[in-house]
Amino acid sequence: MKAFCRDCFWQGEAAVRRCPNCASPRIVAHEDLASLAIAHMDCDAFYASVEKRDRPELRDEAVIVGGGKRGVVTTCCYIARIKGVRSAMPMFKALQLCPEAVVIKPDFAKYRAASRIILGLAGELTPLIQNLSLDEAWMDLSGTERLHGAPPAITLAKLQARIEAQTGLTVSIGLASNKFLAKVASDLDKPRGFSVIGSEAQAFLAPRPVGILPGVGPAMVASLEKAGLRTVGDLARADIKHLAERFGSHGLRLSALAHGEDHRAVNPSEERKGISAETTFNEDLSALSDLEDVLAELSEKVARHARADGVAGRVVTLKLRTTDFRIHTRRKTIAVPTQTATTLFAVGREMLAKEATGKPYRLIGIGMAELIEAGAAEDDFFAGDERRALAGEKTLDVLRARFGAGAVTSGRIFRAKGHSKPD
Repeated sequence: MKAFCRDCFWQGEAAVRRCPNCASPRIVAHEDLASLAIAHMDCDAFYASVEKRDRPELRDEAVIVGGGKRGVVTTCCYIARIKGVRSAMPMFKALQLCPEAVVIKPDFAKYRAASRIILGLAGELTPLIQNLSLDEAWMDLSGTERLHGAPPAITLAKLQARIEAQTGLTVSIGLASNKFLAKVASDLDKPRGFSVIGSEAQAFLAPRPVGILPGVGPAMVASLEKAGLRTVGDLARADIKHLAERFGSHGLRLSALAHGEDHRAVNPSEERKGISAETTFNEDLSALSDLEDVLAELSEKVARHARADGVAGRVVTLKLRTTDFRIHTRRKTIAVPTQTATTLFAVGREMLAKEATGKPYRLIGIGMAELIEAGAAEDDFFAGDERRALAGEKTLDVLRARFGAGAVTSGRIFRAKGHSKPD
């Protein structure tokens, strides 16, 4: 098989412009099509698509999912993207670009429900699924041909059609020989795309900027460009010893990626990176006490999430955004992994005190990273204070489950409701 139709699933040995069986132009053709089994599945403008599905009158409207005018764009539909709107863009700027947009606050319970259905359908095909977020995952379909009676490419195309039919949502698929290339491929033809990268990977990557590589953010891009490495091809041609001397182990990894190599397996049990919560203020806050009030509420939210998921964090993270939209992050490794608001707030408050020197902030966030199973933390000999705090907060969880989420809260948060102003 070197080509197939995404509508009737015809298979052929030669690329064609239209399907000889159903005349569809949705043909996927590639020399390596039958030998590739690693896929990246990415839901198309997921949150906005869920909102449009549930509100059909918005089908032809520009939709932005995010906070209020002082917030940022969580995601947006493709109509808004045509106008230049992008995720993480300040809301006021997004509305300048697309003033006619319908702005909807996120409903994560609804998005999680849709995600469970989509990932459930994918899970019927292979147990090797690694979630990156609610709306994207890697899949390894190696060795599934006999089980499904078709090569992975056909199985994935049928999954794509089934997801759209059963949920009203669309996904794009990238198919390749490894996780890195599959993720690159899934971005090539959105929405409802199906793209393949095979043996031509290195030539395909060569002219692209180094920022396409995972783990290469703006600071690393600047460092690479300073070293004369502007494209992936530059990295591939660079002396590997020189890269290792200048960038350490990261240089070795970048060299491998530049050659289209990625030996990471699709790992369903790979640890999630972290849990966090943040809010953007309606009015900038500069007073430490005001910032602490919001931090306390966010700490409770993160801790409840951690307890519900049965995980604890070894690292506490603090995020602040200044009025010029610069993001400042701080992190601290703690002696005993936590899943309590008590510890999160105490550590976050300590880091915040060093930053709250009168400067106004428009956003604050708190989170935990380096997650482990909660049982391992509870068995820690030195976890006495954490264990006592956990017992108290679990009691509050029981009361909230019985009487409602807002029935029980801390005195500080209750007082803060009167003057903190999150979206």
